[in-house]
Amino acid sequence: MNDKQTKTVRPTKKQKELLTFIEQFIAEHGYSPSYREIMSGLSYTSVATVSLHVNNLIKRGHLLKRDHSARSLELADSTDRKKITSNEVAPAEEKWLVEKVEHAFQQAEQAGGEIAQASLDNLYVLVGALKVLGLEGASQSFVSRLSVLKQKSR
Repeated sequence: MNDKQTKTVRPTKKQKELLTFIEQFIAEHGYSPSYREIMSGLSYTSVATVSLHVNNLIKRGHLLKRDHSARSLELADSTDRKKITSNEVAPAEEKWLVEKVEHAFQQAEQAGGEIAQASLDNLYVLVGALKVLGLEGASQSFVSRLSVLKQKSR
């Protein structure tokens, strides 16, 4: 296949089905499916069939795969889809965001002793951001921990 054909060839019906499956899986779980999950999800009979379709989609420029790591498939045009147009957060993005906030809280809690005011301010901003993004439940789960940290900083 020459370079001109690489990104201009449209996917076949089966390949489009595979792309849709991968896109939905990533949106739901926050990571790409394994070949076996693709095989089960699309009722293929072998992992080799999945591999064949995936490799063809990579060659055509519809999929990207990072090195040789597991669960590394991503849609080639996924960067266009990630532009924020509202404060709605996809389930996978919510999971990632909450994990990042959790990590920030764990670092502050492990610091022990008095917590710097700047660190406390950052945590307030993170909790506020969760509220702005419509993740009220997640933000409420951090409020009590924030109160405990505030008491430590006095």
